[in-house]
Amino acid sequence: MKNVLLVEDHPGIALALGVRLKSMGYAVTTATDAVSAVSHARKRRPDVLVLDIGLPAGDGFLVSERISRLPDNPPMPVIFITASCMPGLKERALQMGAAGFLQKPFDAGVLADAIEIALS
Repeated sequence: MKNVLLVEDHPGIALALGVRLKSMGYAVTTATDAVSAVSHARKRRPDVLVLDIGLPAGDGFLVSERISRLPDNPPMPVIFITASCMPGLKERALQMGAAGFLQKPFDAGVLADAIEIALS
């Protein structure tokens, strides 16, 4: 079973995505802010990171950078998600090596497809 770290500060979105991903056979850990995201990544070493860009205590880009620098942490694909329409976010995510970028709202099936591609 593949492990997904879902970092989303909106409780309703986190719950809906978590339930859907679990129903598809993924083990899902949820974090709601930048600090807990890094902590969970250090402890659980997920196979893929689904990361909201707008987070309390630091943005998703900072979280991705911090996780990539964790000692003894193998590289993991990152799928950035955001509700922001700010120009340049997708380009920045791709420059950082993102495995995917999804603009909210999106269907959970689209996320599941992006995870499958990222893990292949």
